[in-house]
Amino acid sequence: MIERIHTSKRMSIIVKHGDVVYLCGQVGDGANVTEQTRDCLSRVDTLLNEAGSSRENMLQATIWLADMADFDEMNAMWDA
Repeated sequence: MIERIHTSKRMSIIVKHGDVVYLCGQVGDGANVTEQTRDCLSRVDTLLNEAGSSRENMLQATIWLADMADFDEMNAMWDA
C-alpha cells in the first residue's frame, strides 16, 4: 500500500510504501551552511517523525552543495 502525505497537484512531501519512507527534497534556510544544514535536518526530522520514523532508520540521503568548500562545515552539522 502507498500512503501519500501533504500531497499537492504535482507531488507529496512524504510517501510511505510499506515500512519505507520517502521525503521530497528539503532546503534549509540560513546565512551560512551550518545554519542551512541545521534547518534542513530539523525539517527532515519533523517529516520523518510525522511518518513514524527517524534519521536512525535512514538508508540514503542525497545532499547537494553549491560549493564543495562547504563540505566539512555541512558534515560537522550532519555528524552532530
